Amino acid sequence: MVSIAPAALRELLGRRAGRAAEPLGDWADLSLRPDPMPAAVLVPLVDHGASQSVLLTRRTDHLHHHPGQISFPGGRVEPQDLTPVFTALRETEEEIGLHSQHVELLGALPDYLTGTGFRVTPVVGWVRPPFKLRLDAFEVAEAFEVPLAHFLDPANHQRHSIEHEGLLRHFHAMPYQGYYIWGATAGILMSLYHALGDMPNER
Repeated sequence: MVSIAPAALRELLGRRAGRAAEPLGDWADLSLRPDPMPAAVLVPLVDHGASQSVLLTRRTDHLHHHPGQISFPGGRVEPQDLTPVFTALRETEEEIGLHSQHVELLGALPDYLTGTGFRVTPVVGWVRPPFKLRLDAFEVAEAFEVPLAHFLDPANHQRHSIEHEGLLRHFHAMPYQGYYIWGATAGILMSLYHALGDMPNER
């Protein structure tokens, strides 16, 4: 069982935000990527008291980008969006009906560059039940929770590589009960894993 304190995680993310760091990504040579499109996702940590879970979605199969894949709620930054945080909260409400009033913002993880040309800002939010989701049937096939402990166990971490259009692409995977969680979603979860590794007294 894993339990973390939101105040401690907020403090940690605040300290890490001050570090100069290159964005993470799933390409062997990020310098070969074209100018990426800005995007943001919410990493919702659902508080169940003695433990936490991660709220994820499965995208519908007909979408142009990442059809059928497991993802965080989120999307591209629109011109009217003031900040990536605004984007993450707006997209979360549009996709799964989770209003920002249920989300306590804790900070952000390092940006992540995807193979499909997006620079994703992962915004970490603390969500306390009860809440009721309302899925956008066009974009979201289902929403589900995975125990945070699953992602923090190194035994569940996989690393793979493929060659795509002459470039070597590395990606993480963390399968869970029939859900194949991989790519940017798993990469962001690995970033969360490393961040929580700086909180030895919280786990």
